[in-house]
Amino acid sequence: MNSEPLLLAVPSGDRLELRPEGPWIAANVSKLEALSQSVRTDVDRSKTLTLDMAGVSELDTLGAWLLEKLSRRAATSGRSAEVVGVADNFSGLMAEVRQVNRRNPLPAPAPNPVLHRLHDLGKSTVDAREDITIFLQMLGALFMSVIGVLRRPRSLRLTSLVYQLYRIGWQAIPIVALITFLIGAIIAQQGFFHFRRFGAESYTVDMVGILVLRELGVLIVAIMVAGRSGSAYTAELGSMKMREEIDALTTMGRDPIDVLILPRVAALVIALPILAFIGSIAALYGGGLVAQFYGDMGPAIYIARLREAISVTHFEVGILKAPFMALVIGIVACSEGLRVKGSAESLGRQTTTSVVKSIFLVIVLDGLFAIFFASIGM
Repeated sequence: MNSEPLLLAVPSGDRLELRPEGPWIAANVSKLEALSQSVRTDVDRSKTLTLDMAGVSELDTLGAWLLEKLSRRAATSGRSAEVVGVADNFSGLMAEVRQVNRRNPLPAPAPNPVLHRLHDLGKSTVDAREDITIFLQMLGALFMSVIGVLRRPRSLRLTSLVYQLYRIGWQAIPIVALITFLIGAIIAQQGFFHFRRFGAESYTVDMVGILVLRELGVLIVAIMVAGRSGSAYTAELGSMKMREEIDALTTMGRDPIDVLILPRVAALVIALPILAFIGSIAALYGGGLVAQFYGDMGPAIYIARLREAISVTHFEVGILKAPFMALVIGIVACSEGLRVKGSAESLGRQTTTSVVKSIFLVIVLDGLFAIFFASIGM
């Protein structure tokens, strides 16, 4: 008997005879796979295959499966394959291997559409409840952290707070001013274009002033901050969570809320009203330029009409929304960052979720404030 496995291929016209010899066992797996690979071309060309196993001295599950795969390869497309010369002590193993993966899996039953929708609704409800719970937990933890800072002012991480203000406030001024300037210019252009039909171009100034100061100024800035700074917060905290740096802080006896989250959320609450004010001024300036070059309205007339159209109340309505929107953005961004698991996929998913949730909640909050201010006559 051969001490090394062999596989002889004897072609005869359209007929091919394979003669495996020696030990076809797992100890020779590399050799067996190479032998099986070497005869695949001959197997594909033949119309009839005979597998003569009389020369096999040892056989285990691996060897039996490789031989069975050759037999099944030849049996495809209506070709015939025959296994002969199987020793009595190997016949049971070959019979078992021959039954592997023979049964086609039963098709999955079509789900009931009504039950499927109910399942999705229930899952969405459970997920929403979990999100609300996490949001309230983070809000409560921040409140307790603020109470601790009021009791011990020196515990506030002033360096971290100033750094976050620089990142999300000072560095964001150029892009915020540019985008809001363009938004104001577009609103003014559309106003002059449509109001001109009715001879009411002067009312464009009213529209620009009220929309920018009450709604669009703070809303556009909040959405930009959610996409720019909120996603950065989630990615930073998520990366720290993946590298177990947050667990290390807890082990060292430091509260991650005090060290990481409070300075970030406080910086957002301080910076967003300032950015909203700058954005509103930039939007009004953009509207003024369009009024001068497109609407034939001089700067003096534009400013005079703006004084008549708006009041301090409109400015207060817009600015009062900013801290609450900043708080929502900060809580959502930080909580999603802490929910990151140990993979890059989880980090990307939570970052996307953070931005989507922040923008959604900012818009919902703006709508609630609009209803509230309308009900009290502001």
